[in-house]
Amino acid sequence: MRINLKLIISILGLLIMLNGVFMLLCLPVSIYYDDHDWKAISISGLVTTVVGFICWMSFRGAQKDQLRKREGYLIVSLGWFSMSLFGSLPYIFSGAIPSFTNAFFETMSGFTTTGASILTDIESVNKGILFWRSLTQWIGGMGIIVLTVAILPLFGIGGMQLFVAEAPGISPDKLKPRITDTAKRLWLIYLGLTVLELLLLWIGGMPFYDSINHALTTMATGGFSTKNASIAAYNDPYIQYVVIIFMMLAGTNFTITYFGLHGQLKKVWANEEFRNYLKFTLGITILLSFFVINVADLSYEESFRATMFQVVSIITTTGFVTADYTSWTPFLTIIFFMLMFIGASAGSTAGGVKIVRHIILLKNSFLELKRQVHPAAVLPVRLNHNAISPEITFNVLAFMIIYLMVFVAGSIIMAAVGLDFETAIGSVATCLGNIGPGIGEVGPVDNFSNIPTFGKWFLAFLMLLGRLELFTVLILFSPHFWSRS
Repeated sequence: MRINLKLIISILGLLIMLNGVFMLLCLPVSIYYDDHDWKAISISGLVTTVVGFICWMSFRGAQKDQLRKREGYLIVSLGWFSMSLFGSLPYIFSGAIPSFTNAFFETMSGFTTTGASILTDIESVNKGILFWRSLTQWIGGMGIIVLTVAILPLFGIGGMQLFVAEAPGISPDKLKPRITDTAKRLWLIYLGLTVLELLLLWIGGMPFYDSINHALTTMATGGFSTKNASIAAYNDPYIQYVVIIFMMLAGTNFTITYFGLHGQLKKVWANEEFRNYLKFTLGITILLSFFVINVADLSYEESFRATMFQVVSIITTTGFVTADYTSWTPFLTIIFFMLMFIGASAGSTAGGVKIVRHIILLKNSFLELKRQVHPAAVLPVRLNHNAISPEITFNVLAFMIIYLMVFVAGSIIMAAVGLDFETAIGSVATCLGNIGPGIGEVGPVDNFSNIPTFGKWFLAFLMLLGRLELFTVLILFSPHFWSRS
């Protein structure tokens, strides 16, 4: 069966056009602060919108065709690439990041909510451009694809294939029977929590502009900040605890958040992944805080807050920092590096492996011991007291194996381009997990500006791979995907 290229180009055009509209939203910010980048933003937004409109309208006859899985995978993967390609224009036209490689890296890092940056002096960048930088993460957080899912039916196009490709978790929950209703509710929750955090940060004394930017990047679990020191620039317990709470919310399955907002607390606590997410985060925070107390010149509360902030930031793959965890002890550096392979909840804006996959993997491993003793017994893996299908278990096992294979291969490649061992594994782990800061020369107080050109393109690919949870991208390299059968 042939791939419908006309339909793909048409929908990609819609994505690019929406990208241009979001870009133009930065124009009032640039004009208000008189930062002289309004021309660059205007040109970038208009070029992006016009190109997207032409692609969309040129093949509007294909918009009534059926959208199959193959087209869905291509649209999501190519959509992220094309959005990053056009999203780099404001950086290039304004001169904030004149290098195309660096501009693309920064934009891909934004849309994939990785938070890895090449900017060495963030505070010198004009506010309109910084707002676009934050907005790329907010768009990518929930996924512009999900937004399109809510819009596509207006043009007679079904969007379930896009939703599955964009959110290929264990079993994507639908809050409502229609996928468009689900997408709309997800965006309403996402928008509402963003506004609430903005107000709480502003009330706490953070400037309004900084409050908007940090609210956008917190809910996206992105980690881009308007300050060189990230959240450490605001040495205020109130602000840091607010950010911690909203990082936790952003790392929670949005279906669970929906139930919580509707007072269905029993459903919330009955979710096994959510319970383990909370227990693990709090447990590892308490444990590590005892070590931090002994190595850092901080009070008990400050040690707990610093530890919890870094733990939550890494597990939720947000990437904000208030302390350099690599400067504490080698033991703590290793622990925080291992946390990069945890991830938060499936169905959240967080990247990484996800808690639910670890639960299924551990349960299946223990059951395998029982199967060795009782080979005739039927011992299904259960999640939330329900038996899950063997296909899901095999999917999780395959994901974990491929994830580790990509990590090892990626680390070897980054070492081959000249990085030391610590920086090589740190850069791959943080980009594949969409986290932001790593270890080595890409740690919390450093950035990715010194990574060689090839290394930046490779890491950008890993960001996309991690954001779309491996299979959506890797399937494009399979011969079976392109066969006509």
